[in-house]
Amino acid sequence: MIKQAIEKVVNHENLTFDESQAVLDEIMNGEASEIETASLLTALTAKTPTIDEIAGAAASMRSHALKFPTIKDDDVLEIVGTGGDHANTFNISTTSALVIAAAGTKVAKHGNRAASSKSGAADVLEALGLDINETPETSYESLKENNLAFLFAQEYHKSMKYVAPVRKQLGFRTIFNILGPLANPANPTRQLLGVYDESLLEPLANVLKKLGVKNAMVIHGRDGLDEMTTADETAVVELKDGKLTKYTLTPEQFGLKRSKRADLVGGTPEENGQITRDILAGQKGPKRDIVLLNAGASLHLAHPELTIQQGIDLAAKTIDDGKALEELNRLLAFSDKRKDVVA
Repeated sequence: MIKQAIEKVVNHENLTFDESQAVLDEIMNGEASEIETASLLTALTAKTPTIDEIAGAAASMRSHALKFPTIKDDDVLEIVGTGGDHANTFNISTTSALVIAAAGTKVAKHGNRAASSKSGAADVLEALGLDINETPETSYESLKENNLAFLFAQEYHKSMKYVAPVRKQLGFRTIFNILGPLANPANPTRQLLGVYDESLLEPLANVLKKLGVKNAMVIHGRDGLDEMTTADETAVVELKDGKLTKYTLTPEQFGLKRSKRADLVGGTPEENGQITRDILAGQKGPKRDIVLLNAGASLHLAHPELTIQQGIDLAAKTIDDGKALEELNRLLAFSDKRKDVVA
């Protein structure tokens, strides 16, 4: 299959959803050579992957992932960025996830160690004292008890071992740079997805629609962030009721002060962990504001009856009432309890 797929893509023909899924299955099963994998990734990058090609590849990644227990009844949210913005901000989406969970919404946070920054989601959660290597069953239990589960990407996607050396040698962005945020094994139905390039907004919103996501916002800060930003406008494509809407947002329209990019910079996992603790404990300032903006938009996605402004207000109240810090402490206690059980 991969030889035919390479020939097709080299000739600037598009793969169907099924073809893309099948060829990724071949790669994920270790049936393709490194040269074949590199050829396909290079050809796809040169052509620009289509919605069907991205969605098919993401479906393959999900099918090869470690299985996560089926989530019944409750809608689950993911807040994640593609990375690749090279901004070295603190862990905005991870801090936001803690606030969202504290506000009563279930969050399945799928993440990894740092790639283009100093501190990825896994790094900062580990620095805060959480066990990032929990089994799917334990993570599912945490989702039910604490409204938050962390799914460590490198534990769930073992088949990526066939791709990692090729990606490293190629050294340029490929389709895999956008697949991680689309391959959450918990199959979230609501998603705030930050991207490193504004041209990805509409294609990835369509991919999320194809993957069965109900409500989503694909976002890009015009200062370059793969987050909703308080330092500039944020370009948005929102998926709601099967339809896409494009618009831009500014921090001022939500009563938030415009920040400087320098105000949002983080550091090591330990430093970012302290920033997260300070925000959850109620410290005011630009770092809190950007968390409120991202958490507020996510709460709007999880509860469509809420406007983004109402989501921001709920996020602020959750922090100010002490619930966000309680959420972190509850997660730490849960993690410690599980460590004792294993020991």
